[in-house]
Amino acid sequence: MNGLLIIDKPGGITSHDVVARVRRATDEQSVGHLGTLDPMATGVLPLLLGKYTRLAQFLNASEKAYTGTIRFGFATDTYDAEGQAVGEPCAVSLTLDAMRAEAARFVGEIEQMPPPYSAKKIEGKPAYKLAREGKTPELKPVRITVESFTIESVDGDTARFAMRISAGGYVRAIAHAMGQALGCGAHLKSLRRVAAGPFTLEQAVTLEELETGAEIEKRMVHPRTLLPEMPAVTADEATLGRIRNGMQVNLPEYSGAAMVKIFAGQRDLAAIGKRVAGTLFQPFVVLL
Repeated sequence: MNGLLIIDKPGGITSHDVVARVRRATDEQSVGHLGTLDPMATGVLPLLLGKYTRLAQFLNASEKAYTGTIRFGFATDTYDAEGQAVGEPCAVSLTLDAMRAEAARFVGEIEQMPPPYSAKKIEGKPAYKLAREGKTPELKPVRITVESFTIESVDGDTARFAMRISAGGYVRAIAHAMGQALGCGAHLKSLRRVAAGPFTLEQAVTLEELETGAEIEKRMVHPRTLLPEMPAVTADEATLGRIRNGMQVNLPEYSGAAMVKIFAGQRDLAAIGKRVAGTLFQPFVVLL
């Protein structure tokens, strides 16, 4: 089974757990997710199935959109509600205007220190494994972009927000940094991913729907809509034969494109072609 399926991930399980359940539901062993969601988080988790796992290199760098809540008054060691409290809690008095002004400071290109409990690799080992062993991971700041960060409401010690952030950015690290800046501590209380690149909740299927007989192939994202920056061409049998053998193909009408999607019929993505020179394209990823 080849395709891209969007799952509305529930809270309380890992992204790897979702992959395992989709493998069982589809009987397809080759399944990979695009952009890990923490166990606490819910929402959009795109999965590549079958030969489409080879497309991950084109899809992993997408911007993400979230909604959620930040609780002020104390920090946690994981920067979210699943961690242990750090330091003494303190009383806070939040106002919508003050929270919006603080959030505005994080919009744009910023340097962010990844959380110690994160999947960032340190000499091949995830930082969270080192943290669980009582070690202090030697993490380095990374540059990310926060496209937008809006505080929508304030209720007691909790602020509700919406955010768009580049791939590789940690929303919980921003929550933690806000608490540090305000001197009261803060952590991410809840998080829901509403979009990952072009993929949204409206396209998502729940695990329960998947496991109780949803027509999986009909719920998959139409292949023609994937990678919209690449033009699509429907190849004839002779061209497909050359692609199967790893040979260059001539696509004169696409001489201006760097990469093209090559289809066998309307839905069967056969390959991604990379322009070599002029009108010649080399099969870069073959899905036949």
